[in-house]
Amino acid sequence: MPLHEYACHACGHQFETLVRSAEQPSCASCGSTDLEKKLSVFAAHGGGSADPAPSACGTCGDPRGPGACKLN
Repeated sequence: MPLHEYACHACGHQFETLVRSAEQPSCASCGSTDLEKKLSVFAAHGGGSADPAPSACGTCGDPRGPGACKLN
């Protein structure tokens, strides 16, 4: 079942819900079916090692900015 995000035109409430193919979702706040489907943002896991994000050291002088030396 896909998870979809909606905004209700009647009351302005924004929510997400699991929707089966034959279901018509309704607003979790007012019950209206006058909904706008929103673009969902999702996270993906790359499956590789979980390297921490580079931190800014501020001492290397790299022209790309603080912490850029960690990207090499």
